Amino acid sequence: MGRLIRGVSKNARFFVADTTDVIQEALDIHKYDEYSMKTFGKFCTLASLMGATLKGEDKLTIRTDTDGYIKNIVVNSDANGNIKGYLVNTTDENFDGLGKGTMRIIKDMGLKEPYVAISNIDYSNLPNDISAFFYNSEQIPSVISLAVECTNDGKILCAGAFMVQLLPNADEDFITKLERKAEAIRPMNELMKGGMSLERIINLLYDDMDTEDDSLVENYEILEEKEIKYSCDCNSERFQRGIMTLGKEELKHIFEEEKEIEAECQFCGKKYKFTEKDFEDILKK
Repeated sequence: MGRLIRGVSKNARFFVADTTDVIQEALDIHKYDEYSMKTFGKFCTLASLMGATLKGEDKLTIRTDTDGYIKNIVVNSDANGNIKGYLVNTTDENFDGLGKGTMRIIKDMGLKEPYVAISNIDYSNLPNDISAFFYNSEQIPSVISLAVECTNDGKILCAGAFMVQLLPNADEDFITKLERKAEAIRPMNELMKGGMSLERIINLLYDDMDTEDDSLVENYEILEEKEIKYSCDCNSERFQRGIMTLGKEELKHIFEEEKEIEAECQFCGKKYKFTEKDFEDILKK
């Protein structure tokens, strides 16, 4: 299980997450190469931060469409800390062309139409691009650090993130100090490898660099702590309904050639098998 802490102060809100176990589980499922796993893991971690802003049954999807080695990333999250996703690569392992394109943030909040925001993205400069997304799409200045680091044998050493976002009408003095802190603070992977807990990282984010004691720039309040987990909600019925959309004639043609249809979930790798008997109702019409 991963862990996320969400909180607020007078001038900002913050999110800090340790997703090491979650990204390890994703790696165990997908078996991506190291570069792909690092990039995919960062988007899973980002989805966990953004999922913490959702309510009730709201759901969020992050989708990238790019022109390099990684073609697409799709990650889903919800208000309960569940994450799932998959990645699509080209067959050409050209790490010099990692890819540029677009990122879509899709929020399903139970309305007639989901909220969709689109931003440019460059995999070589993720934190700046994500900060730009929040500023351009939601008018929220943000400081963010995403981290996924692997060991020599391909295991996830650490994965996590911190993000501080200014609230409307934030004080100029706080903004100035936050900008200085963004330049001074070490990346998330270094903080995690140094053994810092999420609570200590939050305290570091609010530490006042202009004092020699443990004074804070301003007091903060922790609003929520939650578990983050890799969780897929796929099931046989959902895949069966999807296959039924092929129609009677196409299904007949398939079963004339094959004894069964096998479907595999892109998110978790689980396989479902169906025979002609499973579609008796539609085939007899």
